[in-house]
Amino acid sequence: MSNAMALLSIFVLSIFIGFEVVSKVSTTLHTPLMSGANAIHGIILIGAITVADRADNNLQLALGIVAVVLATVNMVGGFVVTDRMLEMFKAKPKRTESATQESGGSK
Repeated sequence: MSNAMALLSIFVLSIFIGFEVVSKVSTTLHTPLMSGANAIHGIILIGAITVADRADNNLQLALGIVAVVLATVNMVGGFVVTDRMLEMFKAKPKRTESATQESGGSK
């Protein structure tokens, strides 16, 4: 019972530490960290595929497939978020004066 309590304590402490570390990251570092996290998610996806491949019964196979689906969603979502963040840093095209007059806007 004390082993389970120790594991639960470590889990709860890791949640608090992870939250504190992530919340203190400056906004300029979010995109590089997301790119690194996407690489880790790719490794997790390969591990989930390997686990699903070596399943001995239906329960293991079902859990492996769920792990593959969740890892895929996590990885694709990470790339989508990274792409949106990189779009925010691109320079927007400047409107010319003739384009402003054609659209009916004022100077």
